[in-house]
Amino acid sequence: MVNTNRTKRNLIEGNPALVVIDIQASTFIDDSEHRSIDNMPGYRQRMLNSRQAIDAARSCNIPVIFVQEVHRPDLSDFGRELDGQEDVHCLEGQPGTELAIREMDFRPDDLHIRKRRYSAFFGTDFEILLKGLKTDTLLLCGGLTDVCVHYTFVDGHQHDYFCRVIEDCVAGSSIEAHDAALNAMEYLQTGARCSLEDTKAAMSSFKNET
Repeated sequence: MVNTNRTKRNLIEGNPALVVIDIQASTFIDDSEHRSIDNMPGYRQRMLNSRQAIDAARSCNIPVIFVQEVHRPDLSDFGRELDGQEDVHCLEGQPGTELAIREMDFRPDDLHIRKRRYSAFFGTDFEILLKGLKTDTLLLCGGLTDVCVHYTFVDGHQHDYFCRVIEDCVAGSSIEAHDAALNAMEYLQTGARCSLEDTKAAMSSFKNET
């Protein structure tokens, strides 16, 4: 059944924020064949693509929010997270857990959310920050498409934000899971999937309108 009441939405509605999800140092320093979390082919390059989105957002005075997954070394806050395919990861104090400071140009005064679960909303002050910034549209990049990006998108959707996922700047645990997650997000909000170039153009238009 086609939703005939659907309103055509812009890529950016109201005030946007770029949300950089879990682009951490392990992506760039871990070359082992077997990783604690599966990554689809091309994962690293897609994370590097996010730097273009970050630079564009900064140039347009759009807030950039870095989200970082962190767990206690005693594993006490993993909950059910290790019941699936993922092994122990993102432990406090490990070099790979730090944000990819150089690659993503993370700065000491940047907005930064630490999380213990998949969604950036769960158990954090993320929404308090979004409300303070008067954010309407979340522009999502990072990983995994099928896990932390998807869960953050869904919670954003359920909190009535306009949610967009920059396809060139996200990557999943596998190509199949990546594609399925993108389709699931598009199902929730028509126009949710957008390219990096279209996103940069929308950012530029936002800057010119404000």
